[in-house]
Amino acid sequence: MKHVFICGNPALDLACTLRARRTARFETLDTPDRLDAWYLESGITDSVSPCAETDLAQAVAVREAVYVLVTNRLAGDPYDSEALALVNETARTPSATPQLTVTGRWVEATPAQALSSVARHAIELLSGPDVPLMKECADPECTKIFVDRSRGGRREWCGMESCGNKRKAAAYRARKKSHAAATR
Repeated sequence: MKHVFICGNPALDLACTLRARRTARFETLDTPDRLDAWYLESGITDSVSPCAETDLAQAVAVREAVYVLVTNRLAGDPYDSEALALVNETARTPSATPQLTVTGRWVEATPAQALSSVARHAIELLSGPDVPLMKECADPECTKIFVDRSRGGRREWCGMESCGNKRKAAAYRARKKSHAAATR
């Protein structure tokens, strides 16, 4: 299973690796090698030292802290002090440094450096100009938060392939059922 990157920011994409938080929670970072894959697929790094269980536990803790901070921001609430401290502490670790090679850009990282890069993305997002563009998916079962860069800022769903099509199909069936009931 490949990870999904539709949120518009690596920190939000990490926060959304726990899906359906309010209903049938689904963990996508369930093993250290899944975290390795996430770092590579996200583009945070081109090569990462193999993650251990402790790295996975730290990444999940930071993921949850990012989610708490983002939902605090969306609700207009003050930041949770523990979540804020964890993200800031993680960002203090030196992040992965890109290198120029004969074939182009290359980034090698340890798990701590890769996670630091994600924490820095969270800080930039939550303190930058994209804050007003953050939205939660309109599907009540989905808990993905994304940056809406759509024309007119009218994006409702995290992705049309998943939540958008599901909601549109449900609305169509409801209209059809209502119309059939009205013509009886």
